[in-house]
Amino acid sequence: MIPKIILGKGERATRRLIGYLYGPGSANVHTDPHLVASWNGFAPDPGRSPHRNPRDVEGQLTAQLDQPVKVLGDKAPATTVWHCPVRAAPEDPILTDAQWADIARRIVAAAGIAPEDDEEACRWVAVRHADDHIHIAATLVRQDGRRPRRDHDIRAVQREARKIEADLGLRRLNPGDGTAAKRPTSKEHFKAKRQGQDITTREMLRRRVRRAVAAASSETEFFALLEATGVDVRPKTGPSGDILGYSVALPGDLNKEGKRVWFSGSTLAGDLSLPKIRHRLTATGPEPITVRPTDPWHQATAATERIPDHVTHGDDRIVQGQLVALGGALDLLPLTAPAAARVALERAAAVFERATRSRITADLDSAHVLRRSVQTILRTPAAARDSAGLAMLLDAALIAVAFARHWHRTHQHAQQEAAAQQTLVHLRTAHAHIAVPVLDGLAHRTPGVQTRQRYARHLQQAVPEHAERILQDPAWDALATVLADAEAAGHNLGNLLDRALGHRTLDDARNPTRTLTWRIHRLGQRHTPGPRAQAAMARSATRLPTTTPHPPAATPAAAQQQPHVRRR
Repeated sequence: MIPKIILGKGERATRRLIGYLYGPGSANVHTDPHLVASWNGFAPDPGRSPHRNPRDVEGQLTAQLDQPVKVLGDKAPATTVWHCPVRAAPEDPILTDAQWADIARRIVAAAGIAPEDDEEACRWVAVRHADDHIHIAATLVRQDGRRPRRDHDIRAVQREARKIEADLGLRRLNPGDGTAAKRPTSKEHFKAKRQGQDITTREMLRRRVRRAVAAASSETEFFALLEATGVDVRPKTGPSGDILGYSVALPGDLNKEGKRVWFSGSTLAGDLSLPKIRHRLTATGPEPITVRPTDPWHQATAATERIPDHVTHGDDRIVQGQLVALGGALDLLPLTAPAAARVALERAAAVFERATRSRITADLDSAHVLRRSVQTILRTPAAARDSAGLAMLLDAALIAVAFARHWHRTHQHAQQEAAAQQTLVHLRTAHAHIAVPVLDGLAHRTPGVQTRQRYARHLQQAVPEHAERILQDPAWDALATVLADAEAAGHNLGNLLDRALGHRTLDDARNPTRTLTWRIHRLGQRHTPGPRAQAAMARSATRLPTTTPHPPAATPAAAQQQPHVRRR
């Protein structure tokens, strides 16, 4: 159940709201509008007055609601209307008028509009004009002339909605923490529907701004990228000429008065204000030293593979920084993906955006490698077309998102946990579209029977607990190919397998064969170590532990929901 508070001001604010509630709606969606409850139980109902002109009854209802406001005259507050639509979930049963009336009374009491048994409270009505929701309209002057005490009414109403869901057996929504991006209004949804768009302008702009932030290395580049993606930018400058903020709009997006519709960055999302963007660009800027060039896909995958360790052993600020960087990577990956996987990746990025927000301050410096490596991929056309690199990175991202889900659960970030869970669904879809053709291509180059038998013996020695499953997997031919490629490049297979298993075992892998294939593929393309180095690695592998511990479950029930972090 979703309540949403909207405030109104102006002499005709109440009249406009009542007219809307009893009108046909912007898309003729209002059917049988009528009162289900009111402050005194006797308010005139324009929907149930068959012998009177409905407009006259609307005027009478408006006058009664506004009466306490009019008494104050010039001392009346500027904001006089409190409007709260309350909507049930699509899968909820259709509630009766009596049930909606009880819901309305609980909502206005929780908000401080009309506390229970307070006969001098504000005047209010609840109008139902559809099966799945009501609108509560109230005026913000009590009948004794005082202002209502509605401190933190948004949070109070949300808490009451969660109780109502439990009491009535409705779909239980996750409690929020005030960090979510602003949702599009109903008017924006109707406008998008009229224009044949799947998402609203606000959501479209937020996606493009997030993508520009993730791809940019400077403020100048950020604004240039926005304009390159078809976004009009209007900087906000101070008296000194310095840029203090910005607004964005889509070309041709007009309101009903024919004026451009602009959104400031902060109204798209709290972390998209210019000061927040500047901090992110500064904190994750390029490294001050020159490093040896390497495959950016390998760098990005290695950085993503370290996220579970950060989640397990790092402090919360570092974990939050890692999730922000992972969100930025997911924002950019659709630009590198084949068409078949692009939609799923875009959905994953859009959903995971919620999982990157919490009240924990992010340590962005800890995640610059992932951010810079993904930017390098975009700036390198040959790298951006590497489907094998993308499959490797997504394989690591699935693990990272699963650990993020668990971290949010332990911190009681319910909405973020749900977002991470939904992200996994979309990532698995995208991974299947990308990984299967790559694995098929590798399988076509599989070595001969004798070579595969020799590799099978290596596997039985290195991972005896998984060897049988791997050898029976259809992806075994692809794994054999990358083993052959690595051997041809001069790698010692025993040492290579030890390195592939040294960071993480295969115990948490959804598909051990594919997981091992991507690890060998990446390690096999690295510089081949000399004989002494290989001998040293072999000695080190016998001394080092090969398991990264999983986050412990708090209860036996929670253990079933642990991130058995599974790989494709």
